[in-house]
Amino acid sequence: MPAQILNGKALAQSIRQQITKKVQGYLEQGFRSPKLAVILIGDDPASEIYVRNKSQACKQVGINSKLINLIKSVSETQVLDLIDQLNNDIDIDGILVQLPLPPHIASHTIIERIRPDKDVDGFHPYNLGRLAQKRPLLRPCTPAGIIELLKTTSIELCGLNATVVGVSNIVGRPMLLELLMKDCTVTACHKLTRDLKKMVQEADLLVVAAGSPDLIKGNWIKAGAIVIDVGMNRMDNGALVGDVEFEKAKQHASWITPVPGGVGPMTVATLLTNTLSAYEALYLKQNQLYQRKVNQ
Repeated sequence: MPAQILNGKALAQSIRQQITKKVQGYLEQGFRSPKLAVILIGDDPASEIYVRNKSQACKQVGINSKLINLIKSVSETQVLDLIDQLNNDIDIDGILVQLPLPPHIASHTIIERIRPDKDVDGFHPYNLGRLAQKRPLLRPCTPAGIIELLKTTSIELCGLNATVVGVSNIVGRPMLLELLMKDCTVTACHKLTRDLKKMVQEADLLVVAAGSPDLIKGNWIKAGAIVIDVGMNRMDNGALVGDVEFEKAKQHASWITPVPGGVGPMTVATLLTNTLSAYEALYLKQNQLYQRKVNQ
């Protein structure tokens, strides 16, 4: 039978509704709205679209977003100074710097400057280290969203052979940590992997985040495997395709994500979840403590 579709769009909508309800409840108690600061450097069209989508998603759930658009020639020092200001702003709960950055700005330097408890992308070394130690706080959005999506299959992940294709700091590496936390047996594949086909064929769970259209052939997929396609590649005809041959792969897999409508919506939903979590930890708990002291 053809694979069942993992509908990230529907699950993301459910998560947004839960966040909206929580935010509304906090507002009714007299607390302020959560607030996310988004830094966009330059005028890359794809980045502008991503930022606009994130801002719209924030608005829909009651999270305020502040867009700070900087010119492409801005210096690294100026960006660091801005992050320092946002780190110290008690009205800002989360900070997001849209990647990629211009070549003259080191992304690792910028990411490490963000306070870990405001790092809603989950990229700070502190947050990745917590994930590696199985004590996560703010988790990288795409891998965390994938874990939520996998829960809807009701399949026990413990002991599965999981293969991750692509080892970026944004998706691949934290995905490996998420799967290790679920007690999978994990294999990492990259551009120097000698026999990618064999690694894919052995996977009970396959996560592909390589950014290469139809890299994974459909007939490589193990019968009954779960396939998570993170790739989103724009073709010359305007069509969006993933890293996996979808039509052929779904004849072998038990579950598969579509492109679009699979992983993408879950990434944004997890960003909203992280922002709410940061707000609850940074602002709400402090105010609740204050309220208890006042009422004593």
